[in-house]
Amino acid sequence: KNNYDKVPNRDDCNGLTNEYRQLEGSDNNQANDGIYNSLEGSTPGTLVQQHQRTISVDDAIELLGMGKCQLQILTAAGLCFAADAMQILMLSFLSKILELEWKLTKDETALITSMLFVGAIFGTLILGPLADRKGRRPVFILGTSLISFFGISVGFVANYSVLLVAMFMVGFGVGGLTVPFDILAEFLPAESRGKNLLFINYFWSLGVLFVVLIAYFTLGNEQQGGDWRIFVQLCAVPCILSLVLGLKVVPESPRWLCTQGRCDEALDIIRNAADLNGLHSESLFPKCVQLMDEEEEESNFMELFSSRWGTITLKLWVTWAAFAFAYYGTIMLTTEIFDSTEGNKGGTGGYNFDYSAIFVSSSSELIGITLVIFTVDSCGRIPLQVGSYFMAGICVCAFCILASNGAQRNVLVALGFAARIFEMAGSIVTWVSTAEILTTEVRTTGHSAANAVAKVSAIFAPFLVESNVSLYYKGIGMLIIHLIAMLFVSQLPETKGSHMGRHRDPEEA
Repeated sequence: KNNYDKVPNRDDCNGLTNEYRQLEGSDNNQANDGIYNSLEGSTPGTLVQQHQRTISVDDAIELLGMGKCQLQILTAAGLCFAADAMQILMLSFLSKILELEWKLTKDETALITSMLFVGAIFGTLILGPLADRKGRRPVFILGTSLISFFGISVGFVANYSVLLVAMFMVGFGVGGLTVPFDILAEFLPAESRGKNLLFINYFWSLGVLFVVLIAYFTLGNEQQGGDWRIFVQLCAVPCILSLVLGLKVVPESPRWLCTQGRCDEALDIIRNAADLNGLHSESLFPKCVQLMDEEEEESNFMELFSSRWGTITLKLWVTWAAFAFAYYGTIMLTTEIFDSTEGNKGGTGGYNFDYSAIFVSSSSELIGITLVIFTVDSCGRIPLQVGSYFMAGICVCAFCILASNGAQRNVLVALGFAARIFEMAGSIVTWVSTAEILTTEVRTTGHSAANAVAKVSAIFAPFLVESNVSLYYKGIGMLIIHLIAMLFVSQLPETKGSHMGRHRDPEEA
């Protein structure tokens, strides 16, 4: 609103003389804050020559503020986040059931989950660069369509081979997770970007909790004879909703359009967004206003290794690899330490999920998200990541060591929950920081490449967590992983309060 008040009212850009007279007596003539070219000292003659005002896409987004347009995009992107989280957690239930029902070996059961991650790796490497070349919106629609169609298809598969193909394609769609996130980031003003990018993670955690509830009502336990096909199909519903919203309310990114020289289209989208936000688009962005042309740059994967991006790419990749290993490793360690079914190995061999324990454990992530929302803009992205990864490492290490020494259950529960809180806090800030560090022409390529590195790292986490190594050494190993994340993230540039892609290097902070 403050920026809007500073914009001179130009009801009739063609009436240049009248406009000049209005501006001549306006208090705003001397205080434009650079949003439009300064008119100080203008005469009617020079005003005629300068009547086409230019404004950068960054300033245009700032003028939009936060409103209905951004909330619609947040909802669509958030449902996509929820769908991705649900597909991953769904496999923890489905794999156990199919192992029993289809009499699969341990390796065959593990391959079901692996196919999702393999598909996600290919998806991140293909869909990210595609979004930089063809646009954010088409790739958003493509990713949600793949997850929706093949997610529903999993409920109809009749054999193991078809299931693997379906899971690969679901994973391929999951690999496009960074695209809706980047669309949202590119529509948010700098002042509120951090908090609103974090709100999307509530959808992730709520999606996880939704899976547990669906499993409880559709699966039950083996003795109750649940229906896993209905369970799988219900898990695809949020992504179908995301696809519908994406088609109806998600526009193309104005930032991306400007890099393609399509500034008129970008300005039309911004005007529509202003109307949705309850602003007067004709006054805020009158016909005499144009978006500033931005240099069009060719996007390709190798650009990430250029002199400009090489060092940052390396630091981002190590950070993402470390936090993914730490996040999934912590979840698996929690399951291992609190696994109440260990004593049932000599029994019926059926499944009997502890739904209440899984639900309560997953809900701890909501605390981590809330903690970050209230601190990210005051503490900054980098300090918050450093602190979160350090505390998560300490908690996980203590969790494992005390568990190996037979500590009381209440102590272990407290440490396990604290670890999940800090894991979630650190990882979601890394998502936000990565989107802000990278510039428009390489944002989804770089973000998707980092996500692919994370997926590869996550595949290796079970080799430590599910090995025969003692809990003591598992705790030490997890602490080292967290310290690596902390070290490399501390070298990334701070982006708090900066425009997208514009930041301070650590030595300048």
